[in-house]
Amino acid sequence: MHDIDDSVVPGSVYLVDVQEKTTVAHAENNSAIVLSPTPSNDINDPLNWSRGRKFLQIVCVMIYTSAIGIGTTVLYSILQPISDDTGIPLATLNAGTGYILGWGALINQPLALTFGKRPIYLISVIGNTALCLLTPYIKTEGQWIASKIVQGYLCTPVESLCEVSIADVFFAHERGTYIGIYTLFLFGSNYFAPLIAGFIYDGQGWHWVMYWAAIINFGSLILLFFFMEETNFVRNTSEATEAVHFSTKPGTEKDDKVSTTSSPVSSGELIGIPKPYLQRLALFGGRYASNKLLFTMTYRPIILLRFPVIFWAGFQYGTCLVWYNVLNATCSLILSEQPYNFRASFVGLTYLGPLIGMFIGTFYSGWVGDRFAVRYARRTGGIREPEHRLWLMVVSLLLCPASLILWGVGASKGISWVGLVFGMGIISCSTGIGSSLSISYALDSYKDMGGEVMMAVILVRNTLSFAIGYGITPWLHMGYRNTFISAGFVGLAITMTFLIVIKWGKSWRIASRKRYWGYVADGTLGH
Repeated sequence: MHDIDDSVVPGSVYLVDVQEKTTVAHAENNSAIVLSPTPSNDINDPLNWSRGRKFLQIVCVMIYTSAIGIGTTVLYSILQPISDDTGIPLATLNAGTGYILGWGALINQPLALTFGKRPIYLISVIGNTALCLLTPYIKTEGQWIASKIVQGYLCTPVESLCEVSIADVFFAHERGTYIGIYTLFLFGSNYFAPLIAGFIYDGQGWHWVMYWAAIINFGSLILLFFFMEETNFVRNTSEATEAVHFSTKPGTEKDDKVSTTSSPVSSGELIGIPKPYLQRLALFGGRYASNKLLFTMTYRPIILLRFPVIFWAGFQYGTCLVWYNVLNATCSLILSEQPYNFRASFVGLTYLGPLIGMFIGTFYSGWVGDRFAVRYARRTGGIREPEHRLWLMVVSLLLCPASLILWGVGASKGISWVGLVFGMGIISCSTGIGSSLSISYALDSYKDMGGEVMMAVILVRNTLSFAIGYGITPWLHMGYRNTFISAGFVGLAITMTFLIVIKWGKSWRIASRKRYWGYVADGTLGH
């Protein structure tokens, strides 16, 4: 149990000490970054790991993300050949790619937070390898749907656990960069997979597309077994100890005045004995939550959807995924028909555009976003509000509708393939910006329940994705031109909601603070 002052505003963190000049991490203009959350004195605390050890951990997370991404999306550019070979309708193939993915977090995530993230990651890769090997033997719609339900459940950690692993080892002022890198690999692997799939299909057939995906996953499993460490760690401090709280009771005239408390970074020698390498390889290295909390975590993410901040982050993230799914569902159809007549390998090559766009979008929302947040905090007396980072969505506000209209109207008019690939790149860039900023906003707002918060976000995101899996084919009956013009205006309207969140987001967090800190006090702190 943890005693926390419920007047503390979740997410409002004292990030920059504008007076101190000699602390651990220095910012510009003679101010210093306050490390948040405050690391413990335990030498095995992931926050105290060396930069090299942290880097190895983030590499392992990216290897996992790439392996799962390739295994689940390698079929996107060859759905038509699969349909021709198996007789499974294209609509079923499109819908099947989204079954269960995300909802499995209600089981996987509590297990990971209770018994450890490392075994869940390894089991996930083992399962994905097996499903990739099984896919070429599927002949009926029922078999396809069943395999995708199982695969969706096993691969859920790629969407909800990786973000928490990043938050385990990196501080508030640097999380955005690594969330951006994660988003790049999450979507980038989804774009890279169809690229290589086209060449494999042309040379070896679609069965070998899945066999190569299985080989990649098995190779990743070996690397993860020997190098990925457990990052679960229960500490007695949180971002609340560097947070902002009200100096008066809600409802008074001075409600908007705040005071700050910042705990010093752990000083002195670290205590404890570093775990030896073989001990780090243990599949189950400890117990991090009680049975009662394990059960609670299976349903509380649904309750957390009452928090407007979490629901908005999931809805915004889900909308970005919708445009990504629409692009994947139409790319092969458009480019394999007149006037382009691309074979599968050329369709795959066009995904270089989205890869480049995703890199630009995630660099902007991640690396640039972290520095923007620090600079903004310096202007507000050292206090970082999660909403500060959302100003970067202004770029997405312009790119989202423009790219969708360029893709759809361009395809209907038969413009040069160069224009379509450019449109794909802009869609991807906008997707990267919106996704990365949504994830960062949710984690920044309620970091101390990061695991459950990401479960809630992913539930909303994947519910939208699942729905669009059924709606893509009927929507396209409007024609490419009308479909994507309407999509552009829908995207514009939804993206504009970030202005509402900037205005009211802090008020929502203030309204939720007592309930939130009550949840944290139940024992989720440190996960």
